[in-house]
Amino acid sequence: MCSAFMQTLTAILSSPWFLIIWAALVIPCQIVLIRDLTRNNTHLMSLMKVVWVLTVLYSGPFGLLVYWRCGRKEIPDDGLWRRAFRSVAHCYSGCGMGEIVGLIIAVGLLQLGNWGTAAITFTLAYVAGYALTVGPLLQGGEKLGTALKDAVISETPSIAVMEVVAIGVDMTLAGEAGLGDIRFWSSLIVSLTCGLIAAYPVNVLLIRKGVKEGMMDPRMTDHAHHH
Repeated sequence: MCSAFMQTLTAILSSPWFLIIWAALVIPCQIVLIRDLTRNNTHLMSLMKVVWVLTVLYSGPFGLLVYWRCGRKEIPDDGLWRRAFRSVAHCYSGCGMGEIVGLIIAVGLLQLGNWGTAAITFTLAYVAGYALTVGPLLQGGEKLGTALKDAVISETPSIAVMEVVAIGVDMTLAGEAGLGDIRFWSSLIVSLTCGLIAAYPVNVLLIRKGVKEGMMDPRMTDHAHHH
């Protein structure tokens, strides 16, 4: 049963139609997102606009749904679940970029095995996710040492879960696929969204416990950054 499922999944991920359909979904989603950001939600912090563009780039319709329900000033209220989605999207945008760059370097340039690929990808994803947190804290007036400490405490659990799941799924699905293989890219697409979903409950818990504040309510038009 399991091997038959994996064979079917591998066949789907190896088909060029997977990437064609994915592009056909992502492009309209990006157009809808950018139109809404420029017409209705221009007040959002520029960082959060980048976060939403990257989230939709990685997760297509699912990313757009998260933005639509949690990231716009039109939301009816702002509870824990919406704050956690904004928080995990913020983490995801940086980590995803780090993961993509890490995989291209490890597989394409260095041609490393699984453990080397995992180590480089995890490191770059962590650094990118971490930088996306430290930057706004410094802009908000925090000292470097405090910002670094805050970022380590608040982001490490989320990034760790996100990347262990994403890298694990990617390596399972991609197998020995290289940069020229369709399966390399399609497995990366699937793995990114798996990482986002896995890290969501971690963010709910971190916000509930007061370890992180989550990203600010998009209905508030001031540009203060809460973490």
